[in-house]
Amino acid sequence: MTDWLKTIPCLAPVRELGPLQLAWLGDAVWELHQRLRHCNVPGRSKDLHCAVVNSVKATAQADALEKLKPFLEKKELNLVRKGRNSAGRGPRNINSAAYAHATGFETMIGWLFLQNPLRLAQLLDQLEEGIS
Repeated sequence: MTDWLKTIPCLAPVRELGPLQLAWLGDAVWELHQRLRHCNVPGRSKDLHCAVVNSVKATAQADALEKLKPFLEKKELNLVRKGRNSAGRGPRNINSAAYAHATGFETMIGWLFLQNPLRLAQLLDQLEEGIS
């Protein structure tokens, strides 16, 4: 399912990007991944949209991070920490801890997308194995 990531060349250095910029990018990558997961499922577009929204909300991202934590390397855990510490409070209707963890998850996803797409594909496959 993550074969599309394996074809992306290692992109520009990310030294100048902050954790929130990486999180913004990571959020888009995560949503694209979820849309690709759901596009092969027959159904109405409204139902597919609702399924994707449920997969990309902050609580779902925080849950995905928890499932991946045992497999993360030191560098990846450091990226999660930096993103989590940069998160701020977030929207009122979301638990601030879940929002912070989701931001850390997105930061790691964004960094891996730019720097190591093969590793990102491995982690997303790991999540898929847990879902199936």
